[in-house]
Amino acid sequence: MKEVLSVLRDPRSRMVVFVPPILQLLVFAFAATLEVRNVDVAVYNLDSGRWSYEMVQRLHSARFIAHVRHVGSQHQLRELIDYGEVIAALAIPVDFSRTIAAGGSARAQVLVDGRRSNSGQITVSYLSTIAADVGAEVVPDAQAPTPVVVRHWFNPNLTYRWFVVPGLTGILALFSSLLITSLSIARERELGTFDQLLVSPTSTPEIIVSKSLPALAIGTVLGLFMVGAAVFGFGIPFTGSSVLLLASLVLFILSVVGIGLMISAVSMTQQQAILGAFAIGVPAVLMSGFATPVENMPLALRWLAQVIPLTHFLVIVEGSFLKAMPPGDILASLWPLAVIAVATLTLATSFVRGRLQ
Repeated sequence: MKEVLSVLRDPRSRMVVFVPPILQLLVFAFAATLEVRNVDVAVYNLDSGRWSYEMVQRLHSARFIAHVRHVGSQHQLRELIDYGEVIAALAIPVDFSRTIAAGGSARAQVLVDGRRSNSGQITVSYLSTIAADVGAEVVPDAQAPTPVVVRHWFNPNLTYRWFVVPGLTGILALFSSLLITSLSIARERELGTFDQLLVSPTSTPEIIVSKSLPALAIGTVLGLFMVGAAVFGFGIPFTGSSVLLLASLVLFILSVVGIGLMISAVSMTQQQAILGAFAIGVPAVLMSGFATPVENMPLALRWLAQVIPLTHFLVIVEGSFLKAMPPGDILASLWPLAVIAVATLTLATSFVRGRLQ
């Protein structure tokens, strides 16, 4: 009870623990996206024929393009890309329409800003689709190949928020639990009450429990709040088992609590504890598979990712939301969380016992 009151009464702890997760959930749900929208594209059109006009008109009507900038020279085209004012530029040669009218295959040059490689590749894909539509209009009677119809399971409309928000549930619960436990012993040491703890009759396991339960309770409540916000606030369908998700959330937070206690045991001030929490948390998020697949990483990093609790929890929470993940698949990611929780809490007990002695 004393530990819970310490978190709730300290203005700094309240600000660090409660305000950022709520704000980050609201901001990241709309800002964290890999979709390409509202970009500017430059056009250098040397052709005055029908098909170049058709191509340019389709660019103007494309929903992902905010502005189409017309330039009068190749130098201006490159300059817009150099200064980052456009993400891509299209150069249409003077014989573009004439070549098509003669039955040939016309070509246009596309220049892409390589500094924004991911967005540039997506933009090129969009431009290729526009060019294919113009080509289909050029030869309407030709035998077109059978189109490939793609059906996206679990997220048919490719709504990016359906993927981001469940992942944010794990990320924000990670940082909340990590910060609470990282500040626990560091706060005692900074306020001078750690010496009183040393001479008290409490044992090391009792101290570990007293430091772990508040973080477990607050982290679980915050995690459930974010799950509720995803379902009722953002309208993301939840198709899995709420009981298994709750059990996974508790094990996930327990494993994070052990890491936070180790950080708190070696930190002398609360500032050091906060820096230590972010030094552990940020790499954990980057290697968890939230932004890039774990399978794309080198072998050593793939093995390291398996000891990160967030890696396994993301599989469970995203599968529970969208694909009604079977209990057997959830248990396959649940037992590594249990092993990590036992390992981190055991190491945390050793660290705290070393400090107390």
